[in-house]
Amino acid sequence: MTDPTGPTVSEVGEFPTIARAVEGRRQPATTLVGPGHDAALVAAADGRVAVSVDMLVEGRHFRLDWSSPREVGRKAVAQNGADVAALGARPTAFVVGLGCPPDTPVAVLDGISAGIGEAAEEIGAGVVGGDLVQAGQVIVSVTVLGDLEGRAPLLRSGARAGDVVALAGRTGPSAAGLALLLAGNGDFPDLVAAHRVPTPDYPAGPAAAAAGARACTDISDGLLADLGHIATASGVAIDLEPRALAPGPRLAGAAAALGADPWDWVLTGGEDHALAACFPPDRPLPEGWHAIGRVYDGAGVTLDGRAHDGAGGWQSFAPGFSPGTS
Repeated sequence: MTDPTGPTVSEVGEFPTIARAVEGRRQPATTLVGPGHDAALVAAADGRVAVSVDMLVEGRHFRLDWSSPREVGRKAVAQNGADVAALGARPTAFVVGLGCPPDTPVAVLDGISAGIGEAAEEIGAGVVGGDLVQAGQVIVSVTVLGDLEGRAPLLRSGARAGDVVALAGRTGPSAAGLALLLAGNGDFPDLVAAHRVPTPDYPAGPAAAAAGARACTDISDGLLADLGHIATASGVAIDLEPRALAPGPRLAGAAAALGADPWDWVLTGGEDHALAACFPPDRPLPEGWHAIGRVYDGAGVTLDGRAHDGAGGWQSFAPGFSPGTS
């Protein structure tokens, strides 16, 4: 935890803490009215606004002995930004709700706010407003707005038999990082870093929409689970190609060290926030996308024609700690 001996939120006060969160933050041209008013005003030139919201709860989705407050903030932006990118939109604005106990060191909220602000600005978006309330533990709720810029939205329901299933990003590193943290193994810092701060390819969603993709999803709950949503919504079957998903040497090494199966991380581990989409077979894939399977008539998701025997992916109300999010 950052500076646990420093002043607490109750000592600093609600409005000074909020002022610290927004001080010096840059706003894009789409922010017409930013923080400091009862509501923000954000331009929506397209006439449509993509919206998504996610929450992170201390002890359920993150631990401050594993992640710095700044990393928690950056992760909150990643999971929300990836959602609107999966719709084919560009993130433009974030609204942040923070809850915490009154004895929380204000440095913790400073770090979370800094991580959110930095990550938003890096993708060309702004933090335009929010709220701060007392709560039993640290809670981070982020709402993102996105601009489709004239593109049709990418839904889960558009896949058709014959489509190519493609992936932008990787699956497995975040789940491997979580397993390493749980085991207290520090030999694979790159995988732990992938868990602490996912790095979605935000432009890949709009690029997929521009290239004619028919369906898309953010991989937050696991590849099989999230592709299962596309299969169900579209009324199709999806079969994945093992060679296109084979675990790399880092995943294989971590799995060997922990006595785990790296395929479970690749297929069911969430929070990498890669994007998976279905493209017509006669269209070239955009840069950054690679084919991982095909769409067929039928139902469900298989790997080389066989159902996966392991876990199906993250469940929000399953017992125990996990940082998975919808």
